[in-house]
Amino acid sequence: MLRLQLHTSSTEETEAAGAALAHRMIDEGLPHFVALYGDLGVGKTAFVRGFASVICPGAAVRSPTFSLVYEHRGKPFDLFHFDMYRIESEDDLYSIGYDDYLDRGVCLVEWSEHIPYALPAHRIAVTIKKDDFSRPDSREITVEELEVPLC
Repeated sequence: MLRLQLHTSSTEETEAAGAALAHRMIDEGLPHFVALYGDLGVGKTAFVRGFASVICPGAAVRSPTFSLVYEHRGKPFDLFHFDMYRIESEDDLYSIGYDDYLDRGVCLVEWSEHIPYALPAHRIAVTIKKDDFSRPDSREITVEELEVPLC
């Protein structure tokens, strides 16, 4: 099971961490669902941008806050980038067709803490935190593969 503790000091390093996870997903057959956790402005979208640079080179990755999901065509997988910040219920998830995306490619989901009831049991969890407020780009990133038993 994958478990990494990383430190980044710039947006570029956070993007590189995302790219490294994408390479490992391809090479090691990791789960195709990445649940991203972290406060506003910690670098979740930068991480996704780095990930997408491997799967969908040239994709214009931006925060999907108002669209809720962006679809990017890629190789070897398509990438679906979600933002669950505004999701308040299972009905909201149903209305965007969330379940239909789960087996169609790789899903990267920002604000996963808003939908704990809808996360797959086998997934990658990425938690990003600011770790030094005197250095605004300093981040601690935890990446771990989870296999959570379903009740």
